[in-house]
Amino acid sequence: MSEKDLTVTLLGTGSPMPDPNRAGPATLISAGEGPDAEHYLVDAGRGVLMRLAAAGLGAPNLTAVLITHLHSDHITDLNDVITTRWVMTFEETPLTIVGPVGTRSVVDHLIASLEPDIGYRIAHHQDLDHRPPVTVIEVSEGAVELPDDRGGNVAISCGQTDHKPVEPSVGFRFDFGGASVVTAGDTVPCAGLDALCSGADALVHTVIRKDIIGDIPLQRMQDTLDYHSSPAQAAQTAAKSDLATLILTHYVPAMPMSGTEDDWRALAAEHFSGDIEIGDDLHRVVVKPRS
Repeated sequence: MSEKDLTVTLLGTGSPMPDPNRAGPATLISAGEGPDAEHYLVDAGRGVLMRLAAAGLGAPNLTAVLITHLHSDHITDLNDVITTRWVMTFEETPLTIVGPVGTRSVVDHLIASLEPDIGYRIAHHQDLDHRPPVTVIEVSEGAVELPDDRGGNVAISCGQTDHKPVEPSVGFRFDFGGASVVTAGDTVPCAGLDALCSGADALVHTVIRKDIIGDIPLQRMQDTLDYHSSPAQAAQTAAKSDLATLILTHYVPAMPMSGTEDDWRALAAEHFSGDIEIGDDLHRVVVKPRS
């Protein structure tokens, strides 16, 4: 990784179903290297800080946390990020959390649930004399403006996605050094995602095997078909905007039950001729600008 690279790390490639090998949905977007690098956590599924530690980072290293939507599997460990950032930084360092409308209420309730812990720690540690400092920014579309002391080298924008009845939901775009990555979250193909992808280089997209889920005779499983994208649909979104790279994550059902990486890649390759990245947790992709 160089000081000009934009890097995607799939911290968690799992789903709502607990998996011994895959953490919950979480993607790390990193720009640059060394102490000046910026690290953006997109979603905070179960086990996210364990995977972040495996990537050599921790909650204090995060420039901001960005939430695509408020489904439980995408925010399961947001409380852990808040607490660990607070306890593991030794000067007041606010955590910036960006998300759709409703995020502020969720964060307020998470902190309320932590009240006993907050009280214990302040009572025990003389140098911990403040509550967890959190700045919440709710967004819908357009440029994402972070506080002056957060980031600065990465341009972030967002747009509406379609995960109804989960509403609102947003995708994020990161531009740095001439390269750009879009993180879609859970969505079906939609105009908002197309707009974010226009002129971008790579797309990180959650996917499910609708051909497999469709054969499971349980209504609750059938319900998932109408608000997630299949590998083919994600590939069609990438092809429409002529992206160079499609990065798939959030595999449902999990591999190997749902086939091999090659099986998933083949489904996407029927609709997209660029690079298709699929992998386990901690799979890393360097995104470079196209000449």
